[in-house]
Amino acid sequence: MPRPAAPHENAPEAPLALPQLVDEEAEAFVSEAIAELVRSNIPFLVAGTFAVSAYTGISRPTKDFDIFCKAGDYPRILSHFKSCGYAIEIEDDRWLGKVYKGRHFFDVIFASSNGTMPVGEQWFENAMQVRMNDLPVSILAPTELIWSKAFIQLRHRYDGPDVAHVILKAHDRIDWEKLLGYMEVHWEVLLIHLLNFRWIYPSERDKVPLWLMDELLDRLSAQRNLPLPQMKICRGRMYSRADFEIDIKEWGFADVGGEGEMRD
Repeated sequence: MPRPAAPHENAPEAPLALPQLVDEEAEAFVSEAIAELVRSNIPFLVAGTFAVSAYTGISRPTKDFDIFCKAGDYPRILSHFKSCGYAIEIEDDRWLGKVYKGRHFFDVIFASSNGTMPVGEQWFENAMQVRMNDLPVSILAPTELIWSKAFIQLRHRYDGPDVAHVILKAHDRIDWEKLLGYMEVHWEVLLIHLLNFRWIYPSERDKVPLWLMDELLDRLSAQRNLPLPQMKICRGRMYSRADFEIDIKEWGFADVGGEGEMRD
């Protein structure tokens, strides 16, 4: 498994923890993948469980290794690994590619499946700089880590605990104004996560800035005085296309885009 280098003066930060990969083959695959990514000189960010462990100290078993990159760099990464003899797959050209070696793989992610989260240059601005296997690696910053997990709310997978733990352990590293900017159109989703955090950790409510709670609650108050939207809309498919399929196909709700029925 990749290990952080021993800290020394002027060294990059060391992650609080790293996840436990499922077996030695997975450890070797991830180590090789990191080395090859660094060798490619294509900008990337380590995300997913590795990033959660880095900021929270939670070291849980995982078989996943996720990297984020800009959309323009995703074909370069896939092409680089193909030239090195790895198998590659474009699972969804809107957001996801994969790199395989035998039964092991890592995800190359450049947006979210619901289209809300394109990876941009600003994602690299406050990334944690660490060394893994004595190689320089950037880990996704807490602000973007929360943004990347906010909409993962499927029946079989819910990343709310990761969001709550990152707020708890890395609240002082979150750029709250930037996070609100990312979630401006979907501010209610941010409010849901913050209320969830307050309920889980009543003694830690001060970890979330009061100005942000005031702003979101003021929006909610203003919204209450408005008439209901006339177009029937189901945004649940931004959480899960499958779980909310019936709403679109049978119940007359508009998807995130397109037309639906009007309210009676």
